[in-house]
Amino acid sequence: MNTTVEKKPRLTTSAMIASIAQEGQRTKPAPFGHALAKLAENRPEIVGMTADLAKYTDLHIFAKAFPDRFFQMGIAEQTLMAAAGGMAKEGFTPFATTYAVFASRRAYDFIHQVIAEESLNVKIACGLPGLTTGYGPSHQATEDIAIMRGIPGLTIIDPCDALDVEQAVTAVVAHKGPVYMRLLRGNVPLVLDEYDYRFELGKAKLLRDGHDVLIISSGIMTMRALEVAKQMSDGSADIAVLHVPTIKPLDEATIIREANRSGRLVVVAENHSTVGGLGEAVAATLLRAGVAPEFRQIALPDAFLAAGALPTLHDRYGISTASMVSAIRHWI
Repeated sequence: MNTTVEKKPRLTTSAMIASIAQEGQRTKPAPFGHALAKLAENRPEIVGMTADLAKYTDLHIFAKAFPDRFFQMGIAEQTLMAAAGGMAKEGFTPFATTYAVFASRRAYDFIHQVIAEESLNVKIACGLPGLTTGYGPSHQATEDIAIMRGIPGLTIIDPCDALDVEQAVTAVVAHKGPVYMRLLRGNVPLVLDEYDYRFELGKAKLLRDGHDVLIISSGIMTMRALEVAKQMSDGSADIAVLHVPTIKPLDEATIIREANRSGRLVVVAENHSTVGGLGEAVAATLLRAGVAPEFRQIALPDAFLAAGALPTLHDRYGISTASMVSAIRHWI
């Protein structure tokens, strides 16, 4: 008897830097670059700055529209942040882009001392957050939120999709003070428009309600949480999803209110290490408030992660939709 084994397509090196969009998913190209360029039409104080990564942070859209307001600082992230601080002191609103690993690890002291200590109006937008590249620990910013959360007065944003990015850019420009924003680039999935969503700085949004499980999530994990909720709506579990795009300041009131509803397992899902990110921020918030639901965390391990194709890595480290479904089924 002949049997045919279906072979999965072999993942190539391109899968290490592939879009996080799934096959057939709706996307929008370069939402950050287009949103910033549109805002800059009526905001002459906006300038764009980068450390040799305009194309890879979508700042090239802005650079093409406003070449006289674009500054290429070369491969010098510390200089980038120091110069951005100087621009802010002169009344400009600089958007400084690089990869999250370089901002959080290489340029940390300059962000801390030059920008944050003086509460300068610098917006730092950083690509490849968490496990959104397969190029290993040198490029995987799995601890950036933990590093940046310790800086006083620094607003931290982790948007979910193209709509979140577009609306966050508008809010960031209106906000006075330093901001660190995780950046989704390229063809970015579009999902939140189906949930009548609107980004508000410092606010968490309940995207869907449910009686069995509450997933508190940020960034791309909100997309995954919504997929999990749909897959488990077959009777496996009734899942609520609370999207937390602003990590700092945290919307503690909404988190406490939703986590305090009896009988629900609370799961925090984040594209970040288990150490120092949204999960620990939520846990501390609930502990201080005396709220003690059954609590679980879906996050990246406290480890240097492997290089490889993103779909494989997301499965290995538990942040794929299938991995999340399996974990939640086990817990309930």
